[in-house]
Amino acid sequence: MLPLNLTLSPSPRCNSRCLTCNIWMKRENELTLAEWDKVLQSLGRAPYWFTVSGGEPFMFSGIVELCQMAYEHCRPGIINIPTNSILKTIPDKVERIARSCPESQLIINLSLDGLGEKHDFIRGVAGNFAKFEERLKQLLELRDELPNLAIGIHSVVSVFSVGHLDELMAYADQSGADQFITEIAEPRVELDTVGLPITPSKEEYGEAIDRLIQYVESKQFKGVAKITEAFRVEYYKLVKRILDEEDQVIPCYAGWASAQIYADGTVWPCCVRADNLGNLRDHNYDFKKIWFGEKIREVRRSIAARECHCPLANASYTNMLHDVPTVLRVGAKVIRPDSIKATNGTSLAVGIKPDEVEYERK
Repeated sequence: MLPLNLTLSPSPRCNSRCLTCNIWMKRENELTLAEWDKVLQSLGRAPYWFTVSGGEPFMFSGIVELCQMAYEHCRPGIINIPTNSILKTIPDKVERIARSCPESQLIINLSLDGLGEKHDFIRGVAGNFAKFEERLKQLLELRDELPNLAIGIHSVVSVFSVGHLDELMAYADQSGADQFITEIAEPRVELDTVGLPITPSKEEYGEAIDRLIQYVESKQFKGVAKITEAFRVEYYKLVKRILDEEDQVIPCYAGWASAQIYADGTVWPCCVRADNLGNLRDHNYDFKKIWFGEKIREVRRSIAARECHCPLANASYTNMLHDVPTVLRVGAKVIRPDSIKATNGTSLAVGIKPDEVEYERK
């Protein structure tokens, strides 16, 4: 099968200088839009979920056109784009993407690692928090006009932010955003952070996860949102076990159900290992030639043999969807009417508003 979940990284360029990431130092021989068009055409209608990553994705001058190509060739259900909120052009580009991809849910996640000067310090840019709030306001106003647009807040839980996670949860709760999501800071080849002491201790992260679970379970969700939040609780518990047991815990399907295409055309099973499965320029831009080729087999064997383990969020959600015990636990929670307590009917997981038919369908 072709991947269900595919991350596109058109450029590593970034105008942040985060304490948890060094990708801004990289420069690559990036694929052109014409090259991306050939790649996406080769994928057909396979990927349901696209993430357009960076660097800062909106620094890629062709991001609107890239999303439009993905929509034209693949018709994904979801297009997800994270951003550091710095560029003034973000709202205009978001609106163009949302209007030109009407059958895809567009999720824009604004990065927030602290409030005020704490955020600016971690992100390495003076005034970033003020720009975050300005962009959040603009995008929330835009969301009210566009039924396929959802706005989220995304936090990286690192040694620098784990101590003020409660502040972030409280801020997100009153922000008007559709979702508040977190993932743990971890060493990644892509980010050039291998060996950096950015991951919280098991004890610190465990305490943070317990508070996040309590936060989610204090809310009420309906319809699709109830399912996505149940999966989010499972993800938080999964990360705790991965850190504690130093094992995959559940099988990883990176290289089968999920993958990433880096800026220079290299295909990876994931951004943590970043195994070079082949470069699309060497295969006439045909993703299938790499995905069903010989080189990928050894990587798949290694992953299946649990020779690696990580809590990468993007891959983990795909893995959970393929894990029968996890799906059964989620199902049991969803069918219990009192399983998730109520205060809010808006999903904090994927921006799905269950009282709207279009969101229910997605």
